[in-house]
Amino acid sequence: MQIFCQKNNFFFNFLFFAIVLFHFCTFVAYLLRMDISLLKDIVILLIISTLINVAFVRIKVPTIVGYLLTGILLGPHLLGLIKAQHEIEMIAEIGVVLLLFTIGMEFSLKHLLKIRKVVFFGGLFQVFVTAGVFMLLSKFYNLPWQTGLFIGFLAALSSSALVLKLLQERSELTSNYGRTTLGILIFQDLMLVPLLLLTTFLSSESSNIGYELSVLTIKMIIIIAFVYVGNRWLIPKLLHVVALLKNQELFMLAIFMICMAVSLITFQLGMSLAFGAFLAGLMISESEYSHNAFGNLITFKDIFTSFFFISIGMMLDMMFVVNNYEIVLISVLLVIIIKGIVGAAAGFLLGHTFRGIVMIGLALTQVGEFSFILAKIGFQKSIINNFYYQLFLAVSVITITLTPFVMNISLPLANILLKLPLPKILINGLFPLKEIDIPHMNNHLVIIGKDSTAMKLSIMAKHIQMPHISVIFDPTIVRDKLKNGDVAIYGDAINLPILYKAHVDSADIVIISVGSAVPTMAIIESVRKISKSAHIIVRAQHVEMVEQFYKLGADQVIPQSFELAIDLFHRVLSKRLIPLKETNRIISSIRSDYLGVYSDKDLQNQASILEELSHIEISAIKIEEFSELVGKNLQDSQLRNRTGVTLLAVKRGKTVIEHPNLQFVFNCNDIAFVLGSPEQVNAASELCSVG
Repeated sequence: MQIFCQKNNFFFNFLFFAIVLFHFCTFVAYLLRMDISLLKDIVILLIISTLINVAFVRIKVPTIVGYLLTGILLGPHLLGLIKAQHEIEMIAEIGVVLLLFTIGMEFSLKHLLKIRKVVFFGGLFQVFVTAGVFMLLSKFYNLPWQTGLFIGFLAALSSSALVLKLLQERSELTSNYGRTTLGILIFQDLMLVPLLLLTTFLSSESSNIGYELSVLTIKMIIIIAFVYVGNRWLIPKLLHVVALLKNQELFMLAIFMICMAVSLITFQLGMSLAFGAFLAGLMISESEYSHNAFGNLITFKDIFTSFFFISIGMMLDMMFVVNNYEIVLISVLLVIIIKGIVGAAAGFLLGHTFRGIVMIGLALTQVGEFSFILAKIGFQKSIINNFYYQLFLAVSVITITLTPFVMNISLPLANILLKLPLPKILINGLFPLKEIDIPHMNNHLVIIGKDSTAMKLSIMAKHIQMPHISVIFDPTIVRDKLKNGDVAIYGDAINLPILYKAHVDSADIVIISVGSAVPTMAIIESVRKISKSAHIIVRAQHVEMVEQFYKLGADQVIPQSFELAIDLFHRVLSKRLIPLKETNRIISSIRSDYLGVYSDKDLQNQASILEELSHIEISAIKIEEFSELVGKNLQDSQLRNRTGVTLLAVKRGKTVIEHPNLQFVFNCNDIAFVLGSPEQVNAASELCSVG
C-alpha cells in the first residue's frame, strides 16, 4: 500500500487539488452569485483524468496520454459532458504560460556549452532536415509554403518530457546514445521560442516581407535588451528585497507577478504569452533564488499544464479519425519512419555505432508536447486548416502512445538488423575505435560496466597496479580510457567473443556493475558459460534481485541501495555510542532478515567469532610505572595463571609486537592487548596498575 501511494503521490495531490479548488470556487461563486457550471466541469475533468492516469501509471503508459484521453472522452465530439470549453481553454493557457516559465528557469547556458557539439550540430541537423522533408512532401498536396514549413517544424519536435522520463527509468540517460538524445531534445526545446516567432511571421497577411522582417528584428532587439537589463539588474534586486522579508507567500507572489507582467508586455508587442513567460523564466534563471521558485512552481505547473493536454484532447474529433483512418495510419507511419531515419542519420554523423543509431532514431519518433502549443497557435492564426489540425492531433496522440513500446523494441530490432550484411562503416560508426591486441592474461580482474562505480573501481585497480581489463559498452568512454593508457574493450558483455577478448576464461575475479537487471542476468550467464571458476561480484540496484543473481551463478551480490542504508545506519549507531560489538550484532541481524540464507555468502560482512562469544572481548591496558609487571618477562609474570587473560600483542611506542614469547619483558607505558571476559580483564587491569 505504501509503495502504491508513493508511485501515485502526484495523482492524489491532483485529486486533493480538485477538491480544494471546487470548494474555494464554490465559495467565490456564492459570494458573486455566478453560475458554477465551470467549477463542475473542472471537478469532472480532474476526477476522470486522475482515475485514468492511476490505471495508466500501473501499466506504464505516459500520463500525457491519460490527459489527452480524458479530453477526448469528455469533449464535445464524444460524451459532451464539458460545457464550458472556452473557459477550460483559458485555464489551459495558464498551464502553457507556467510550462514555458519553468523551462526558462531551467535553461542553463553553462550546461548547454558542455554538450554543444551534440546540441547544435545533431539538433540542428535533426530539426531542419525533418522540417525540410515534410515541407517537400507538402508540395505533393499543393499546400502553401507557409503551411508546409509550419507542418515540417511541427513534425520535427519530439516529446522531451516523455523520452527523458523513459530514459531515466531505463537507467540510460547517461549512456552514449542517451546523452545524444538529450542533446537533440535540448535543441528542440530551444527552437520553441524561435518557432513561436516564426509562427507570428508566417501568419502575417502583409505582402511586404522585408517590412515584416524589419519589424520583427526591431522587436527582438527590444526584447533582448529588456531581458538583459532584467536579468542583470532589475529582477535580482527585486527578488533580493522580497527575500529579505522572509515571507514565502510574498516571494511566490513576486514570482507570479514577474511571470505575468513580462508575458503581458511581450503580448502587447505582438508576441505570444508563452514566449513572454519563457523570457520571464530566463530573467530569473541566473538568480540565486531560481531553484526555490522552481520547486514551489512545479506542482502548479503540472496541474495547469494537464488542462492544456485535456483541452487538446477535447479538440480531437474521433469521427475524423474513423472517417480518415487510412490517412491517419499512413501519416503515423510516415512520421515514425522519416523521424526515425533522420534521427538515426544525426546519430551516425555524431559517430555512433549501429545500435546507438537505431536507438537514437526510434527515441525521437513521436510528435512532442511543444508541437501542440505551436499547432494551436497556427490553427488560430489560420496557418493550417481544420483538416490538417485534426490530422496533426490524431498523429500526435498515436505516436506519443506508441513511444514506450517503440523504445522497448529498439535494442532487439538493432540486434536483428545487425545480422544483415551491413557496411562496416554503418556498424562501427564514422569514428571506429582502433583495434588493440590484448596479450593473454591470467588471474586478472575484469570490470564490466560504464557507470561511476565501474569507473572508480578501474581507477583504484590502476592505483595499486592491479592487472585489469574494462569492458565498456560506450565508445566515448573507451576512447578516453585508451588515451589514458588503460586497457579497455568496447562491446556488449553479453556476447561471448567480447568476454573471450577480455580473457574472462582465465580471470580470477569478474565485477559486473551494469545497473539494469535484465542485462546483468544475461552477462552473469555468459560469464559462467566460459568460466566456472571466476569469482563473480555483482552490483544490484535493489535487494529483490539478489536471489535471482545468486541463482544464475554470482558468487557475491552487493545490493547498492541496501548497503548504503546499512552504512548510514551504522553511522547512526556509532553516533549514539552503541558499543561496536552490539552495533555489529544489530547489523548482522538486519542483513539476515533482508538477505535470508544469502547473507552467509557475504564473506566481507560476516560476523566474527568474537561477536558470537558475547562474554569475550579484546581490551587495551596500559602498564603503569609502579606495576609489578615492569621489568618482568611474560613467563615470570604468570599473567594468564593469575588473571585468566591471553596476551595477544603489546604496543611499545609506535611499534606493535604481535604474539610476544615467554621471554618478552614488560616496560613502563607499554599497551597490552588482552583477550578475556570482563572479569578477567578487570583483574589484569589491577595487576598492570598496582605495584
